[in-house]
Amino acid sequence: MATSFATASTTVIGLGSSLSSKRTCLSSDFVKPVMVRSPLRQAKASGGRFTCMSFQSDWLRRDLNVIGFGLIGWLVPSSVPAIDGKSLTGLFFESIGAELAHFPTPPALTSQFWLWLICWHLGLFITLTFGQIGFKGRTDKYF
Repeated sequence: MATSFATASTTVIGLGSSLSSKRTCLSSDFVKPVMVRSPLRQAKASGGRFTCMSFQSDWLRRDLNVIGFGLIGWLVPSSVPAIDGKSLTGLFFESIGAELAHFPTPPALTSQFWLWLICWHLGLFITLTFGQIGFKGRTDKYF
């Protein structure tokens, strides 16, 4: 078993022979040496851009009309008094006021504020998403 271990005089390249200037080069027909190129130089060769012909660079296609109409399109129906004679927007703003009354203390997990916050924003984001789909679909003549 002692013969299977390396002797103390054997050194591993890079650990015990730091003063040695001799480098070993392993070569075979299976692995060929390849010149490593800097990825920074490759990016500069194409102007620093990677382009794809089928993907539009302005993929978001932001339009302020969608944001404006989407916000109005959510504020109007959420302001209809449908929950015990109160609107979702009114309940949300009332809960904000109630939580600001004891400002340094955060809202409790059982507070109605979280329910109105999630419902109001979920409705807003759904309205904005469908507004973006509808407005851009109409612009691109899908329907």
